[in-house]
Parts: sequence; C-alpha cells; structure tokens
Amino acid sequence: MQSPTPSPDLESLLHSVFGFREFRASQRAVCEAATKGRDVLLVMPTGAGKSLCYQLPAIARGGTALVISPLIALMDDQAHKLTSLGLNVGRIHSGLDREASRQVCRDYLDGKLQFLFIAPERFRVPGFGPMLAKRKPSLIAIDEAHCISQWGHDFRPDYRNLAAHLDALRPAPIIALTATATPQVQKDIVAELALNNAAEFIQGFRRTNLAVEVVEVSKPRRTEMARKLLSESTSRPAIIYAPSRKDAETLATELNSAFPTATYHAGLEPATRDKVQRGFLDGQLEVVVATIAFGMGIDKANVRTVLHMAMPSTVESFYQEIGRAGRDGKPARSVLMYSFADRRMHDFFLERDYPPTDTLSRIATALQAEPIHADDLRIKLRLDLDVFGPALDKLLAQGAAQIDMGGNVSRADNPSPAWMARYNTQVSFRRGQIDAMMRFASAAECRMSALIRHFGDMSDNRACGLCDFCSPERASSQTFRDPSSSELREIHRILRELADAPHGKSTGKLHTELYSRNELDRKELDVLLDAMGRAGYITLESASFVSPEGKEITYRRALITHEGREANDGEPIIGIQMRDITETAALPSKRSRSQSKNGSSGSRAKSQKSDQENTPLTADQKIADAALRTWRTEEAKKMKKPPFVIFGDRTLRQIVLDNPRSVEDLEDVSGIGAAKAARWGDAIIAVLHGELPLHETAAAPVPTPAKEAKPTPQKDSSATRNFTPTPMRPSTLSYLRD
Repeated sequence: MQSPTPSPDLESLLHSVFGFREFRASQRAVCEAATKGRDVLLVMPTGAGKSLCYQLPAIARGGTALVISPLIALMDDQAHKLTSLGLNVGRIHSGLDREASRQVCRDYLDGKLQFLFIAPERFRVPGFGPMLAKRKPSLIAIDEAHCISQWGHDFRPDYRNLAAHLDALRPAPIIALTATATPQVQKDIVAELALNNAAEFIQGFRRTNLAVEVVEVSKPRRTEMARKLLSESTSRPAIIYAPSRKDAETLATELNSAFPTATYHAGLEPATRDKVQRGFLDGQLEVVVATIAFGMGIDKANVRTVLHMAMPSTVESFYQEIGRAGRDGKPARSVLMYSFADRRMHDFFLERDYPPTDTLSRIATALQAEPIHADDLRIKLRLDLDVFGPALDKLLAQGAAQIDMGGNVSRADNPSPAWMARYNTQVSFRRGQIDAMMRFASAAECRMSALIRHFGDMSDNRACGLCDFCSPERASSQTFRDPSSSELREIHRILRELADAPHGKSTGKLHTELYSRNELDRKELDVLLDAMGRAGYITLESASFVSPEGKEITYRRALITHEGREANDGEPIIGIQMRDITETAALPSKRSRSQSKNGSSGSRAKSQKSDQENTPLTADQKIADAALRTWRTEEAKKMKKPPFVIFGDRTLRQIVLDNPRSVEDLEDVSGIGAAKAARWGDAIIAVLHGELPLHETAAAPVPTPAKEAKPTPQKDSSATRNFTPTPMRPSTLSYLRD
C-alpha cells in the first residue's frame, strides 16, 4: 500500500470536494493536526461541523479511512452524504446480508474505498480485525467517542474494547469525536484509546441561537401541548423525543392529522426506517416522533423545534438531543416537558437495569473457563430473563465475564477482583446523573448557563437571554403574568415559614403545614415556589432518604436565599413572574372556550394587546426603546439578576408606547405596579425623556420588531447560585427505551 501523502492545501479540498468557501471555528486546526498524523480528541457542539473534521483529513491523507459509529442511522446518513459528493464509501452493519458485507470487505482489501463505516461490535466477528490489518487504514475516526467511557451517558462495552483491536491498525492516527464529553469523560477517552500525545480541541458548548424551555406538565396533557407548540409552520420541521416506542407511535398517529408526521424507532424494519429518514430529510415529513435512535447523525440543518415528551435520564443526553435544532444558525427552540413522575420512572429503570450485587455475584460464581450458552446458564440458575440479561451485561462491562458471537459465556481470562466495587461506584454515578438532570429541570437560572457549567466550562457564565428563565415572556410553552395581591400575600407567608428553617423544608411538608385545609392546592403551591425560585428568593433542590423498605425516596426541598430574607425583612418583592397553569397545560379552560364562542371582552382585550405588540415604533420611540433597554441592562448588572426581573420586553414596549410623563402615569402601565414604580419610576421617566445619561446608550442597537428581536446576552453572576451539578457522572441509562 502506498503511504498517504498529506495535501498541501486543505482549503482547496474544502472547496472542491465539499463546496465550502472557508473553515468554521476550530475546523482548520483540527484538520491540520489529523492530516499530519496526530491523534486528536475533538469535543464540538452538534451542528458545528464535527464530521468534516475527520472527512477532510481522510481525503487529504489518501487511502481508506475507517469510521467507527454506534448507530446504523448515523452510518447511513454519513455514507449517503459522502457518496453524493462522488466518494467511494462502504459500510458494514446488521442491516446488510452476508454477501453484501463480504463484497464491502473485498472492496476494502482492493483499495476501492475511501471510507469504511463499521459498528464497534463488528470486531467480535472472528477474523474481522486481522482482515482490516491486511491493508491498514490511513485514518481511524471514532464517532460518538463518549460511548468509550463507562462514565459516559451512552456507555457501550464494545467501544471500550476498541483499544485492543486498534493497535494492529496503527500507525494510522485516531481522531475521537463527541459533542457531550465532560472533563472526566474526556480524560477517560484519551486513556482508554491510548491516544499518543493527542491534540485536544474542546470547543465551547454554548448554542447562541437556541432557546431552551422547561415546563412542568402532567403526562396526560403533553400531547395537546405538543400539538399547540407545533401548530405554527415556523415551528417545523421538528423532532419529538418520546420515552418509548408505544408513546412514539401513539403521538405520531395523533399529530399526523395536523401535519405530516411519522414515527422512528429500532423496532421498525430497516426499509421503513430508511423511508422515514429520507422523507424527513427531503421535506415530505415535517415531524418525526422518535426514540433516541433517530437524529444522532441526521444532517437536517433547518430543524426549528426539538420537543422532549419526558425528562431524559442525563444532562448529556438532553444536550445531545437538543443539538438537532438550529444547525443552520437560525433561531430554534427546545422544549422539555417533565414532572416529578419522570424522576420516579428513571429510578424504576435504574433498579431494573442495575440488579443487586448478590445477583451478579451468583452469576459470576457459576461462570467457568469452559463456555456455556447464556440461556443454559440462566435456566441452570433459575433466573428470569429480565433479571439475568441486565446482570450479565454488567458483568461483561466490568470485565468479569466474556461472550462470543454465538452467545456462549465464560469467566473472563483475568477478572479483576475489584469489579464489584467498580459496579457499585457506577450505580452511584448513574443515580447522580438522574439527580443532576432533575436539578437542571427544576432549577431557577439560565438554562444555557446551567448546561455549559455541567460540561465543566466555568468561565462562560453569561445568561443566554433566550431561554424561559432569561426571557419568560417569549416562552412558547407557557405564559407568565404578574402575581395577584393574594399571591403576594402567600409569597410573604412562605418566606416567613422558610426563614425559620435553616436547612429548608420539603415542598410536601411546606404544603401540609401551611395549607392543612387545602386552602391552596399542591399544584398552586408548586407554581408559587417555581416563581419564587426564578426570581431568586428561594432555591429548590432535589433531596432523598431511604425508606424502611430500603428504597430511596426523592423529594424537592425549598431553602430561603439572602434575597428572600431581605424580602422577609421588608424589602419590596419584585421580579416575580407567575406561570399560567392553564396556558402551560396547553388546554383552554371551559371559561375561555365559552368566551371564545361568545366573543367575550377577554377575546377583545387579547386582540387589542396583539395589535399593540404589532404596532411599529416611530424613530423617536426606537431611540427611547434602546435607551430603556440599556438602562435595564445596567440596572440588572448591579442587581446581579437577569433583565426581566426589572420588567420584560412586553412591558418595556408598553412603556414606550404609553410614554408616561410621571411616576403616577407609570403605575398604570401593565407589568409595573406600585413597588416597581416606587423603586425605579423616577429613573425610568428620566431615561424615557432623555434626562438620564447612560454609559451604553450610544452603543445600544435599535431593536428589530418584537417577533425578530434578539436579546443581548448579559453576564449574570447569579446564574451560579441555584444550580449545583454533581461531579460529572454520565449515565448508561437512556430514557428512550427500545
């Protein structure tokens, strides 16, 4: 085989093969390192151009690149794309018959392929590794490399065993690529693959065009919410992640009457899956309801919305899945629907997938050096398949057992005596990841800042300005309003109760003690607590205890903050935005339906409100609008709070339109109220009429109409206050059950 010669001009290949005029951020440096033969670890957000970072060096180096990928859908998508560019591509997976796979192997040995895609499980086939070594690849790309780490959220034992097979394929450089590796997982990838002096490229995790929303809603009401969220054509194309095949199929059937929708999961025939994938890419389908198998490698740039119909088990999974949206750089949205019942579901799956250690010990003791078929061993031990299967998987993952392609199991050649300790540590990590995901869902802080910090980037802590926390009035999944006087009284009552509880109180106990006669139902209390958390008066965290039966019971606990104590001591309460329960549920109330039929005053008010929002601003009003935004930003920085706490964009626009001349006039503007007018009224009036100099007014941009406005992200040091992730503990559990 002729040694590959690095191309002197990667930029010309970029243009002639891929049609791109220039590299995106970090791509050039990654491509140069891999082309020169260095091992590379690349952590790059979804949609930032990871695939090009192995494809371009592979072409530049000549020969055949070996690409190891975890999913058939991902392989097929990349293979189709490269073939369309005129490149010779082969792939081997379970969807091909034996003769087709053999032909691909012959093409590889004959040097006809530029890319060969395989799954890591292929190395289990006797003779496959030695076959590859007969004609060594010019480059080895390992996609979704987080699967290598047992602390990765999608750990696969066959990935971890790759190092033993790749040694024979050297000196080809290895490039490991992932979008979701925490610092701990990054170290594990480098160590497990034995990367030599690897060039590490860790690109930021921030998505500047993605608005992340999290809404607590019961399962029966989620279907109607999904329908409502996708009713506008601008919300589609969309991907919906459902927790099971059955849920995916049911939801797809219901939505298909409104817009072209199909389901996608591992239980479908390969031809059906391919048809759905092609239909979605070609635009014939607008919505795909899927399990996690779909979307990991689907290169559809214009996905506008990603919906989660249930809470994923890990923050890493969630981040990876929302990465499908907005890959074209245009505004996109992610909406996560969850409830505490989702947490209980994940606890159930954890107990199911991680059997007790005595079960594992029983199987390990029964294993001998002589292989025995797994079914025969199960029958011999009188274990149910639901128990035996997960237990054997864990023994294989911990290196205490081995299995061949025929399903015969035996004791590992050199089993480590520490496998049980590692297993118990892994169970604790998995539970920690569920805890972290639950904390993320219920936290009162910028969603993007929380995600970035979870992946270890402590330097990028500015608020995104897009999510439902930073800009609640722009949220598509729920509506917010100012609290009523009775709600403010209850907020003070809650603060008084928490002020005497230095360690906080469970939300259940809080409800029992304050509302023993159910004057306020539990759901209404949760809405109050969430609003107080968003405004920074309390923190809400997940806690747990072990029941007498040995089960771990999780619950939410509320703790008062410094701001909450100040409010309890008499400081005015500001920035509280109440979530509208009816709107959140996406189901109009009976009252609103009857009003709609009768053309009620409520409908007329809503129409007037809409007219005001769409009223174009005059040149003078645009100047006033920009000045108010600048003042609000400066004031929010002083308070270390997001700008909406002072007032939201809708209120700001109303101030500009009403043009109040006094503090008394300002009180009449919707969204202000007496407390805000007393605190900021004089300053607002002065800014509105050009009487207060501002540091940033000259630089303030003239905002676009409300629908297209892009809020300027502000540094929010309070963002680190309410969400404290556990050490990076990705989980093998996936909430998408196939």
